Order: sequence, then C-alpha cells, then structure tokens
Amino acid sequence: MDGTTADRFRRQTTFGAGGSEPYAQALQSDDNVLYLYGNRTGADSGTPMRVSTMHAGRWSAGADPIDRSLLAGAVGPVLDIGCGPGRMIQAALDAGLDALGVDVSPTAVRIALAAGLAVLQRSVFDDIPLEGTWATLLLVDGNIGIGGDPDALLDRCASLLAVDGVLVVEVHRDPEHDLAYEGTLHDAAGRTSDAFPWAELGVSALCRRAAKVGLVQVAEWTRGDRSFARLARS
Repeated sequence: MDGTTADRFRRQTTFGAGGSEPYAQALQSDDNVLYLYGNRTGADSGTPMRVSTMHAGRWSAGADPIDRSLLAGAVGPVLDIGCGPGRMIQAALDAGLDALGVDVSPTAVRIALAAGLAVLQRSVFDDIPLEGTWATLLLVDGNIGIGGDPDALLDRCASLLAVDGVLVVEVHRDPEHDLAYEGTLHDAAGRTSDAFPWAELGVSALCRRAAKVGLVQVAEWTRGDRSFARLARS
C-alpha cells in the first residue's frame, strides 16, 4: 500500500467515531437505531440531508439468510472489510471457510474478539496479512463508502485479491447512484459523531469505477431490499 495514501486515510475520522460515539453506543445497547446525515462533498454548508436509517442490531446479530447467501460457492480465505462485530466472519466459519475481519472501531473489534473471532483493529489501507492472496473480499453494509473515496478503496481491494479472487460489494438500489459526502451519525438520544467522509454507489457507478483498477462485474443480484455485485479481475 502506498504510504502517502495510507497516511491520508489514517488521519481521517472514521464511520460514526468521535463526538459522543453513537456507533459504539449502539453496538452495546438495545437503543440501536442510527440516522446517517450528510453534506455533499464540495457543496456549501447547509442543512444536512438524511441519507438513511440504520438498525445497528442487525450488525450485532447473527447472519441472516441474505448474508449467508453471499458466501454460497465462496472460496476461502475470506476478508471482511469493515467487519463490525463480526457476523459475516462467523457466517464464513460456519460455511467451512477461513476468515478474517478488519475494522477501525475499538468497540466492534472488542465484541468480535470476545466472541472468539479473528479480527484486526486497523484500516483496510493499513498493512493486511496475505495481501494478494485473498480469495473472497466482502464490502457489505454500505462499506464501499469507507474513506469517502471509492476509487482508492477499489484499488486497495484489487491489491488484496488473489489472481482468481472475487470482491462482493453491497450497492445502492439505484444503479446510477454515485454520491460522496461528509457524514455524521446520530441516535435518538441526541448523540452525534464527528463528521467523516463517506460514499455510496449503485452497480453501474461501481462498475465504471472498478474498471479503472482492472475489475469487472461477473454477477449482480437483489434479494429483499438489498442489492449486490460480484467483481473479479478482467
């Protein structure tokens, strides 16, 4: 990983961090509905738009049938990027696959480790074991937004993948959706995070960006209210 790029992302505020830490609080309590607000990157300051409502309890629960379907036919080792408390790592282990997670949240990592899961507290832009040999990478739960720079994130994922590896990305339902913004996370108790860079992509926007780093779409699908794409080397 280029040192300058890694340093840039290391200095950023990360998802839901800072302020009164609503993300960490949600992972540890039953009051786990979070509201993501954003100001479009480069836009004048104004009233933030509400981007989405998130139920953090889903991240802390076991993998549901849609989650588990992402691993159907998958090959290990699996790297879950932005793994949170580790439900996809457990799902991979249940499927007989070796798996590792990385996440920058100390609370999420602590919960995952307490469950006996293999998780590292670091950014995907830091040094990662087995670089260039991961058979399956996961970017789910909106984690294509990590760092607010999908081009850099996709480039990083390409460097982590094995020659015949695949990247599974959860995407926005609108195929052309392509949005970067400064986000803040809020909860019903009024807790607010510091601002952090974030992004969202639909499948068409994802494929245009992925092509720049030599990745192409090999599948796309929707289950329930969630949409996904699978990418591989061109």
